[in-house]
Amino acid sequence: MSGGIDATFGQIRHTLDAAARILVSSHVRPDGDAYGCAIAMALHLKSQGKDVSVWNEEGMTDKFRYLPESGLVTAPPEGTHDFDVFVALDTSTKERLGRVLKSTGQVGTWINMDHHVSNHRYGDLNYIDATAPATGQILYDYFTSAGAEITPSMAANLYAAISTDTGSFQYDKTTPHTFRLAADLVEIGVDVPALSKAMYDSYPRRRLELLKSLLNGVRFDCGDRVASFTLSLGKSNELGVLPEDNEGLIDHLRAVEGVQVAVFFEELPEGKVRVSMRSKDLRFDACKICALFGGGGHPLAAGARLPGPLSAAVEKVLKAVCDDICSHD
Repeated sequence: MSGGIDATFGQIRHTLDAAARILVSSHVRPDGDAYGCAIAMALHLKSQGKDVSVWNEEGMTDKFRYLPESGLVTAPPEGTHDFDVFVALDTSTKERLGRVLKSTGQVGTWINMDHHVSNHRYGDLNYIDATAPATGQILYDYFTSAGAEITPSMAANLYAAISTDTGSFQYDKTTPHTFRLAADLVEIGVDVPALSKAMYDSYPRRRLELLKSLLNGVRFDCGDRVASFTLSLGKSNELGVLPEDNEGLIDHLRAVEGVQVAVFFEELPEGKVRVSMRSKDLRFDACKICALFGGGGHPLAAGARLPGPLSAAVEKVLKAVCDDICSHD
């Protein structure tokens, strides 16, 4: 198939029904939405008798091993492997699939299902709903539209996907439909207290040490409307933290009264700098700012990767953020 189209659920279902070997994947530095969607889709396809592989550049991180059937997710293997269909979930650009691409040989059809407004529509079949608060909600709608059974394991993965990407159902795109489908997942068998404990109350101590270090170096700019902290590669190695330990730490900055935009800078081994950005005001579009540096995401949550050195990347991004805020004064 050539020439990507905006597809319907029916077209995606028809393509998957006709496929035998399917690869499911999601973005680098995976979060709950990325993992939860990949596992839920894989379980659905396996129930249809498909030969399914689930790859992620990170494999399955320790942080998310609480997800039912998490063992399905592996790091991409050596060599290249052909598939009838590649299903990319919660991934705005093909490049964000990382090392998975190097292990992928010939693919008959690329399916791209996502909720990022900055999605590049790189699939042969694209289903992009930027109004959805999580790709997990899109998959729930896909399964129900197909009349597919959502098993308890699928339900737990979808619930984790939606809960984490909505900030526990508090972000702006959370709708009555989101709450209704969450209730449906609970009725299917999601143990909300147990799952919530695993998601939010089971962090390793090294994450606390990392947060303590970051908070000691918080920087405020633009009349205290911008807050940021920076993690150098040296400090990361000193603390022995893993990439997964960073998730959610930026919310401590975003929660400060008066702060409109929070930014987290992380120095990466390959000489680049990872930028995570959160906004509390739709006037200050994090996606638009990150797009200046080749990134993307959502208006209130976005990211980018810049060339180093760290100090230069920090100044460039903070200047762009402050310029954007000042333009609305």
